[in-house]
Amino acid sequence: MTDALKRLSEEGVAIWLDDLSRKRITSGNLAELIDQQHVVGVTTNPSIFQKAISQGDGYDQQLSDLAARRVTVEEAIRMITTADVRDAADILRPVYDSTGGQDGRVSIEVDPRLAHNTHATVAEAKQLAWLVDRPNALIKIPATEAGIPAITEVIGLGISVNVTLIFSLERYRKVMDAYLAGLEKAKERGLDLSTIYSVASFFVSRVDTEIDKRLDGIGTDEAKSLKGKAAVANARLAYEAYEEVFSSDRWAALDKAQANKQRPLWASTGVKDPAYKDTLYVDELVAPNTVNTMPEATLEATGDHGQITGNTIKGTYDQARSEIAAVEKLGISYDEVVQLLEDEGVEKFEASWTDLLKSTEAELKRLAPSEG
Repeated sequence: MTDALKRLSEEGVAIWLDDLSRKRITSGNLAELIDQQHVVGVTTNPSIFQKAISQGDGYDQQLSDLAARRVTVEEAIRMITTADVRDAADILRPVYDSTGGQDGRVSIEVDPRLAHNTHATVAEAKQLAWLVDRPNALIKIPATEAGIPAITEVIGLGISVNVTLIFSLERYRKVMDAYLAGLEKAKERGLDLSTIYSVASFFVSRVDTEIDKRLDGIGTDEAKSLKGKAAVANARLAYEAYEEVFSSDRWAALDKAQANKQRPLWASTGVKDPAYKDTLYVDELVAPNTVNTMPEATLEATGDHGQITGNTIKGTYDQARSEIAAVEKLGISYDEVVQLLEDEGVEKFEASWTDLLKSTEAELKRLAPSEG
């Protein structure tokens, strides 16, 4: 192992693990990653829980108890997932305490089937915050059109939020605006703004996957020369927007009230194309006050051979703009790509949630006690 993860942390990038399972908790693996690999947070999503619950027997005892109580499959899933998040939050509590609440965080997502329903998303966020009942939990709300007002309302209630599924710069600005509006609401209600935190999960690799596919379809040398550039360029321009918003007069008023900046979180940082360096979306997105949530393979790759050379975002904005413009010049619509990715992101999480419902239902039936 190199000191790359340590250097990454020293550059102001919080390293979070994009995975969670009961085995990871009970085996001591999560505690080990915190102790040895500079991990200071955990993110989850429906796909991660679906995979965790469908593999091994780590959940059999709880599922057996839930089957005996004849709970609904939805209740079973919430009991299982919130138990994991609660336990992970307890393991990360020392990090939360030592960073004044900024890190040591564990995220849990609202039911993705509610992604287009503002009122239901707010209600679900409140319920999850109550169920997990840990100060270092973050409730994940998707940055859909319906999710934007939900973010404002939930932040306004003093609940910390991880905004997920952000692909476009325009939507990211709306997310930051929603966060500031939520803080303003919380301030009006007399809440302590210093206790409210948020990250904005800006998705990276999927942008390259979709745009590269279209560049391959064009097939010219010019098109091929642009492969693997759009995702990093997009994320770098997101950081530019972050710097702008959190140096504004509107932010200054909230800053005086001890509010916390909403950090950009680089999500989907596992490299999908084997032609690219497996630490591409870590090495090229180093900047202060950011989070990079990594699958374990990316975490290990970064620890082994990541090239952390200081801030790799500062001074890149003009180049990033020109790379996005060059892609558009070839007839690839940025707006169309990012909307497609958002739609697909919601659909994928819904599909994982449906699979989770089915596999959990099957397990409840298998473990159900016989009548009598």
